[in-house]
Amino acid sequence: MPCSNMEMIIRKETNMNLHIDDGVQFGLGAFETIAVEKNKPVFLERHLQRLQHAADVFDLGNLENRQVTVNSIEDYLNSTYIEHGALKIILTKENVIFSDRKSPYTSAHYENGFTSAISSIRRNETSPFTFHKTLNYGDNILEKRAAINAGINEKIFLNTKGQICEGTVSNIFFVKEKKLYTPTLSCGLLPGILRAYILETYDVKETILYPEDLVTFDECFLTNSLMGIMPLFQIENVAFKERTVTNQLRKSYLEMYVNHPGM
Repeated sequence: MPCSNMEMIIRKETNMNLHIDDGVQFGLGAFETIAVEKNKPVFLERHLQRLQHAADVFDLGNLENRQVTVNSIEDYLNSTYIEHGALKIILTKENVIFSDRKSPYTSAHYENGFTSAISSIRRNETSPFTFHKTLNYGDNILEKRAAINAGINEKIFLNTKGQICEGTVSNIFFVKEKKLYTPTLSCGLLPGILRAYILETYDVKETILYPEDLVTFDECFLTNSLMGIMPLFQIENVAFKERTVTNQLRKSYLEMYVNHPGM
């Protein structure tokens, strides 16, 4: 599938060589991971809008001119059926890469919930990389690996002021007396697709939170496009024993997710 600058969309199964551009050399690229259910991409338009915003910030070009469109994505999905998984789009100045994989999340994850710890690495709330899904993603991957090696599921980032931001691959929400709370974007975090959906759908207070505030909350959950809504039962030595609101939110989301794939 040729693009306007004579590049090609690279599929994971091809043997085409990458262009050695600033994305490959320095991480100046962006990506999106899109949930796919019954071969239908979920929240596709939102993902493309966010990717275009990143492309504008990092000078990666226009998505339509780069052949990253609804039609090109449908063509890719038609060539490889995905029952329950993810489509990943990687965009650099001279490369477009489509790949897919199965979802890593199982029913046991949701039943048992996640546990986590505070990361020693700080989010830089002044950096544009913090607010976009970019190839400059090493902190996230290293801390996610560290979490797994420590026998937990996730690490939670604080910013340079010690404020709670997000997980390595997730946004974070808290519940107190059935009211939802989440860190405000200015703390330094990714404006997640599912985070935005929850903010639009429910009454959520965006606020500044510190680790010492954790003991005041009844419930906690994580979100991302692939995991959906995941109960978080523990951060360090603080346990969240309730999950009533979390379960209600997850049930409502799953009903929409399953009944309206491709929304």
